[in-house]
Amino acid sequence: MTQPLRLLIIGAHPDDADYAAGGTAALYRAAGHVVHMVSLTNGDAGHHLRAGPDLAERRRQEAANAGAVIGVSYELFDNHDGELEPTLENRRQVIRLLRTFRPDLVLTHRPNDYHPDHRYTSQLVQDAAYMVTVPAVVPGVPHLAANPVIAYLPDEFTKPYPLQPAIAVDVGPVFDKIVDMLDCHVSQFYEWLPYNMGFVNEVPADTESRRVWLGEFTKMRLRKQAERFRHLLIEVYGPERGRRVEYAEAFEPCEYGAPWDDGVRRRLFPFIK
Repeated sequence: MTQPLRLLIIGAHPDDADYAAGGTAALYRAAGHVVHMVSLTNGDAGHHLRAGPDLAERRRQEAANAGAVIGVSYELFDNHDGELEPTLENRRQVIRLLRTFRPDLVLTHRPNDYHPDHRYTSQLVQDAAYMVTVPAVVPGVPHLAANPVIAYLPDEFTKPYPLQPAIAVDVGPVFDKIVDMLDCHVSQFYEWLPYNMGFVNEVPADTESRRVWLGEFTKMRLRKQAERFRHLLIEVYGPERGRRVEYAEAFEPCEYGAPWDDGVRRRLFPFIK
């Protein structure tokens, strides 16, 4: 293998990266590439019974456990959950992150999203793009010679426009890894999100049953994405395999990053055959 690729997934909260791109991360690692997951907040408000430093520490450990499932590092920035803002200092944090990790590909939220932390994470990444190449900006960290490729994580929002991906990835071969990662985020997928969304009584009590329950939920979500982007899966994998793909993740290029074309797609997703 030539020089390993470097994938950086920047989410707003300590489960966003693996929720939206855990399968792609697992495929990267299985192919011998380097993956780093980041949350720009510490998650200290994402629960109905706990908050503050104790919750932040719990979520830090959950994220570390999730990263360990596929052998990747998972970093949490010390910004309060629900209070992230696109400040100059936060932009500098992201510039330092990009310059230090030196990614080939960055995945992050789209700018139109229900959660302000997601929206501002997207803005911060976009604001850091190009500036990572300017030596006089954050001069303490060596600048990058060129922008990395940046792409948006999948979502279902439709305004001002729905997701327009240029790549769809068959994550069926690593589906169990995805569920294993999400299963580590106990505070989120078995407690806070079911409570917040009104189905906490549906969560099984024992650990084995609740993982099965989470797996069924994940199947529905990723199967829906495969059907939504079936045309792209056929384009990427060919008609025979493309029609068979059951679970998928898809990503839309951000025009503020390096240009995207078929050559870039083949270089950044070499595990697609």
